[in-house]
Amino acid sequence: MEEEKRKQQGANTQEFMEVLDDTEIIDLFAPAEIGTEPQVNVKVSDPYRASRQKQLGRQRTVVLVLSLLLGVAKAAAVIFIIWILTTQIGFVASYADDTADKTASSGIISFQGNVISSELQRKLSNIKTRIDYYFLFDTEVDYETGILKGYVDSFNDPYTVYYTPDEYKDLMESTSGRFSGIGVVVQQNTNGMVTVVRPYVDAPGYNAGIRTDDIIYKVNGEEVSGQDLSLVVSKIKGEAGTTVDIQIYRPSTNEYIDMTIERAEIEIETISHEMLVNNIGYISMTSFDEVTYTQFMAAYEELQANGMQALIIDLRDNGGGLLDICTSILDKLLPEGVLTYTENKAGTREYYRSDANAILDIPVVILVNGYSASASEIFTGAMKDYDAATIVGVKTFGKGIVQVILAMDDGSALKVTTSRYFLPSGVCIHELGIEPHVEIEDDPETEEDEQLNKAIEILLEKITE
Repeated sequence: MEEEKRKQQGANTQEFMEVLDDTEIIDLFAPAEIGTEPQVNVKVSDPYRASRQKQLGRQRTVVLVLSLLLGVAKAAAVIFIIWILTTQIGFVASYADDTADKTASSGIISFQGNVISSELQRKLSNIKTRIDYYFLFDTEVDYETGILKGYVDSFNDPYTVYYTPDEYKDLMESTSGRFSGIGVVVQQNTNGMVTVVRPYVDAPGYNAGIRTDDIIYKVNGEEVSGQDLSLVVSKIKGEAGTTVDIQIYRPSTNEYIDMTIERAEIEIETISHEMLVNNIGYISMTSFDEVTYTQFMAAYEELQANGMQALIIDLRDNGGGLLDICTSILDKLLPEGVLTYTENKAGTREYYRSDANAILDIPVVILVNGYSASASEIFTGAMKDYDAATIVGVKTFGKGIVQVILAMDDGSALKVTTSRYFLPSGVCIHELGIEPHVEIEDDPETEEDEQLNKAIEILLEKITE
């Protein structure tokens, strides 16, 4: 009996060993090798192997649980430290979310692809977070307009400008010849200074004390030097009856003068005219606005009807304006031919021509100075190239590039430099200016107008020849 029992136990042990011989023991802590066949080469000969395997499994389970608990504890500690740090320096997640809504999500797209990369979005978010936490002043910020203006400004062309809807409306008003403002003509020099070239007599600016050569330094407390001239003008203008604070710098006395000026409705007379001695007609043209063509032709025809024998066209301090108005006037004065042409970066040209109906049959002098720019230079250069006028004064400003205004569907607009313009002779005067036939400075120390007197002298000689 005992012997049979031992034989049965041996058989059971042998069967158990055979089962183990066909079983793969897997180490849960060792990385599996993908694509390899299990290697079963361990022969169990210890009768207590199964017990030890179970004990080893329990130990490994305990180790695994302890490792997981330790990992959770470490993660909790890291999260707590990060929370402490972000609380102290203000890097709160909601700031970044708010920044993303105001900046990165604005979706500025260039013609070639994304302008705002993911890295730039991240940087914008970081900048806004720091501004929100550290910036001293409370202020309303138009993030989208700031980004749009900054993008356009990055092209480093002072004549390429983004206009908000309000700024675009003001710009269109300024070229119409009618607006509400203080009534001064300004010009921007190469240093970005906004200089008064002419205050309209009896207009609010003149009555407040603004004079020729004053520099507009601040508008409503904001320094405007270096800003786009059209934007500066839009800040000065406003509804009639409202006021604007202006600080001017007067070079002649080296002083800053503050003044508060009440705006008024102003209809610009871009043309003034009179008959001088010996039937010499005089037409002063301050700009090329929508009203200028009609006003010029009315003045010319009146002088002609009164027996005009010679003409002085005064373009001093005329900063330019609308190209089509300029060429429309030239069309009435010059014979058939090219008045000017533009050329873009692709080499494509657009020609402006006159027909054969010129009415100019008298000697002409054109007065220019360093503030005669853009359309004034087209006018002067065309008249000079056709030998239709004698140019008197000093070299002109030298702006020989053309801008177009591209309106957008939200009321904003983009003014873009698109081409260079050329005189009929094929000369581009950008940054060169036009040299007068007779160079003469106006002496500010005298009450005489030396340039005008020289023009009269030249025409008197031509009349009596």
